Amino acid sequence: MKDTFDLLVSTDFPAIKRVELETLQVNLGYLCNQQCLHCHVDASPRRKEIMSPETIDDVLNFLDKKNINTLDLTGGAPEMNPDFFRLVESARAMGVHVIDRCNLTVLTEEGQEDTAAFLADNKVEVVASMPCYLEENVDAQRGKGVFNRSIDGLKRLNDVGYGVSDELQINLVYNPQGVALPPSQNELEPAYKKELKQRFDISFNNLYTITNMPIKRFGSTLISKGQFDEYMNLLKSSYSKDNLSAVMCRTTLSVDWQGYVYDCDFNQMLGLSAGLSSSKTHINDLLQSEFPGKDIAIMDHCYGCTAGQGSSCGGALL
Repeated sequence: MKDTFDLLVSTDFPAIKRVELETLQVNLGYLCNQQCLHCHVDASPRRKEIMSPETIDDVLNFLDKKNINTLDLTGGAPEMNPDFFRLVESARAMGVHVIDRCNLTVLTEEGQEDTAAFLADNKVEVVASMPCYLEENVDAQRGKGVFNRSIDGLKRLNDVGYGVSDELQINLVYNPQGVALPPSQNELEPAYKKELKQRFDISFNNLYTITNMPIKRFGSTLISKGQFDEYMNLLKSSYSKDNLSAVMCRTTLSVDWQGYVYDCDFNQMLGLSAGLSSSKTHINDLLQSEFPGKDIAIMDHCYGCTAGQGSSCGGALL
């Protein structure tokens, strides 16, 4: 895999600082049942990195001590961590809102038969990757057969109330293919809802459009195709200052599978420690810290969050 780090270090992206910490985004490991072209994590079935029970205890202690509102669980496939279910139940018992970033197909894996019902019982918000409503486009990006298994996963979630009950939110994620920014989120969502309802009788709440980051597997693909500079020029030429105040790193702290902290999930994948620190900081070392006014580590990939309509883990910013 071709590393894009050295191509991103030099940047003229404007300095940004933190405000109040609202969300703890936790990567439970890089193990995944899929291997997608747009994945900025380089997750796959071959990855062995997975968060330990002890580090999960550290996460729960941080949630409690810092009164965090939202726990955002990512991977890999977060559900493949054996302690996923304990973490969700414990966080919900604290009154913390939990988000599960689900690839949908994991719900069809052996041993995950009850996962959809578990998520519903704990009123977990599901954010699910669904890069298109057409089979050929999804399978091209995520692997042969993924589309049909994703539809199966969506039906399982609908069957337990997701997309039907206001208490059970399921939001789908669109990622573009190639050298392109996402189309208008507001314009694309009605098309998704119409097509999925007519074709498969599937309902969901919202569509999030997310810009692909020029790092890890997607960044390596851009280099291999000679498109890296073209993509970076697109991101920079589409920069919108209006997005700067709403970027997710201002209110979110990212935690890797070992418990070390970063300003966002993308910085985590680049090994770019939080707050311009030259050394790794563990979540346990931040229990007494205050976050407003702290520096945020930036590189050229940050243009991905501020290009066009903007992009965050919650979709478009504008």
